[in-house]
Amino acid sequence: MSPSRVEDGGRRGAIVPIGGAEDHVEDPEILRRFVDLCGGRRARIAVIPTASERDDTGRRYVDLFKSLGAKGSKTFEFEERADGEREPWLESLAEAQGIFITGGNQLRLSTVLGGTSAAKTLRRLNAAGVPIAGTSAGAAFLPEHMIAFGDEGATPRAAMVTMAPGLGLTNRVIVDQHFRQRDRLGRLLTALAYNPFAVGLGLDEDTAAFIGPDNVIEVVGSGGVTIVDPGDVEHTSIDAVKKGEPVSIVGLRLHTLVAGGSFDLDSRRARAATVKTP
Repeated sequence: MSPSRVEDGGRRGAIVPIGGAEDHVEDPEILRRFVDLCGGRRARIAVIPTASERDDTGRRYVDLFKSLGAKGSKTFEFEERADGEREPWLESLAEAQGIFITGGNQLRLSTVLGGTSAAKTLRRLNAAGVPIAGTSAGAAFLPEHMIAFGDEGATPRAAMVTMAPGLGLTNRVIVDQHFRQRDRLGRLLTALAYNPFAVGLGLDEDTAAFIGPDNVIEVVGSGGVTIVDPGDVEHTSIDAVKKGEPVSIVGLRLHTLVAGGSFDLDSRRARAATVKTP
């Protein structure tokens, strides 16, 4: 799914993939910043817990956003594809000033929401300036191309990863979550071998990539974001190797950025965070 068109003179809303396990208690910096983007104390945030198998996931985030100062939050329990066509739900969703998609199983998101009026509404809202964030599975679902599942390991291998259509807020990135914690470099590299036009974002837990309307990514949180840029790739063997065999990729650029670092998707330039000396 391609992103909705931004109207002349308009600005797309922020896209915020989060690597999962974001801090809710001690220093909820990521979620607090998201609330601020949505309007702070005036914010009305729609929570979509479709990916989760827990009955209380949506309610917990609603309570959390209220504790962070949001004016009001509401959960949308899209459980069947028919739910994505309910006119009263769509009208209420369209009034949100921020959207938050929880973690769980990203295939639940693509199979329940993909192609529905709810998904189209989300794309239109983001194109009209509404920030949309997703954590864990919700983060993987945000771009056009979604990693559905794959194997652990640092070396890319043929058929190591399975792709599926995502929400389509952007076609500039492919997101993988719980990145360092679950050893997912290989599957992100394999996904980029399939789709060498996109930039790979490997998000550690409690770490987010705030993608602004200017296509500049800013890192927020306690971990790192691994940026894999295949723009200068000269060769891959993905088309020639058999299932399970290692894949050769020549010409990748890789950056590791921590809080305060940034990456410009247009110029493909990375900037490290300023380190304060004692």
